[in-house]
Amino acid sequence: MARVKIVETVLRDAHQSLIATRMPSGEMEPILDEMDRVGYYAVECWGGATFDACLRFLKEDPWERLRMLKRHLKNTKLQMLFRGQNILGYNHYADDVVAYFVQKSIDNGIDIIRVFDCLNDIRNLETAVKATKKEKGHIQIALSYTTGEAYDMKYWQTLAGRIEDMGADSLCIKDMAGLLVPAEAEKLVKVLKKGTSLPVDLHTHYTSGMASMTYMKAVEAGCDIIDTASTPFALGTSQPSTDVMVRALKGTEFDTGLDLEKLLAVSDYFRPYREQCIESGLMSTKVLGVNVNTLRYQVPGGMLSNLISQLHQAGQDDRLTEVLEEVPRVREDFGEPPLVTPSSQIVGTQAVMNVLTGERYKMVPKESHKLVAGEFGQTVKPMNPDVVKKILKPGEKQITERPADFIQPQLPVFREKCEEWIEQPEDVLSYALFPQVAEEFFEYRRAQKTGISARQADRKNQAYPL
Repeated sequence: MARVKIVETVLRDAHQSLIATRMPSGEMEPILDEMDRVGYYAVECWGGATFDACLRFLKEDPWERLRMLKRHLKNTKLQMLFRGQNILGYNHYADDVVAYFVQKSIDNGIDIIRVFDCLNDIRNLETAVKATKKEKGHIQIALSYTTGEAYDMKYWQTLAGRIEDMGADSLCIKDMAGLLVPAEAEKLVKVLKKGTSLPVDLHTHYTSGMASMTYMKAVEAGCDIIDTASTPFALGTSQPSTDVMVRALKGTEFDTGLDLEKLLAVSDYFRPYREQCIESGLMSTKVLGVNVNTLRYQVPGGMLSNLISQLHQAGQDDRLTEVLEEVPRVREDFGEPPLVTPSSQIVGTQAVMNVLTGERYKMVPKESHKLVAGEFGQTVKPMNPDVVKKILKPGEKQITERPADFIQPQLPVFREKCEEWIEQPEDVLSYALFPQVAEEFFEYRRAQKTGISARQADRKNQAYPL
């Protein structure tokens, strides 16, 4: 029997998609021992937006969360999402920072690193792949799935072959916006299985309403692993239900072998927390439905929330349709990149600017400039030359080399800047990714330990000098 393996996402992408990554560690810990007995292939529990959210909103140390997860999930592989040369941030970092982050992630408990690049420029994955192999971790390289003129089956097959040559241990189809329809999933999986010897993992979202059907066709075509979420945090902009998919495959040649009763116990645990999130407004009904228009605009759930928020702040809530129609035009101008962090935020924000100002590219955020300048890498198609000319400064040329080749080593500089706050080696990485947010967290951490804030201490010392 060709058992299908399950990656459970409730501790990372599911709550990132439905409640903006706000699930605290305290809500996770009581159920972890039970989850460890289920037999998942892996639990995706770290990376993505969890790192930022821990520091910024939950006042938690993300590294301590990872260590806590490892203490409980002794028999289950821990998986994280890693944004290539961006790590978990929104800009490129030097190779020394990328390699050190990989090392510390594996040291603290990560077994599988899923790495992707928002442009599918695999030059931006080289350092993370080499570092993971060096640390004896499992490196899974993800294809950021999208549709468009350039993204035919030959494109995906060629890219998969290059990924296998890089040394990947497995391959992931990362369908962040729920664009992969069932028939295309069947074709794509067959092409990838024929073109490589790598296990294929499919990750999708329910946003367009296709996900469960897409999984079934992918599994029938030979997909080895699917990503699912415990039922209370499934569907909508999240993944299909773990319980439902396991039951659907039960008794078939793809039977997962997982015990449905154990899975239902996990779901029963998270159900009251889901209700709390709905009652408090943390889980909006806007993320719980499905919308086939997703296939038209290619806007992932998180990106849609950002667009709505930006328009609301500008008092222009009624212009969402205009912005959604502008998104594909901006994407085309920018070389038709997949829409995933950070390219989704860049394209979305530029679309909002174009609509609100009434003139396309009258206002250009610095991130749009970086993308057009080639600082994030190479897009699959050439950019609109008129738009490039309008955005770049006179005499400025687009970067064609690997962007990180232009970044000098950064770790010594980051260590020096945050020296006063360092309590563990990993703190320098928290600072490197989110300097201001990390400093605020470090100050909060110190205050919790001493009972007095650093600012209060400074004032006291000034008033009563020794």
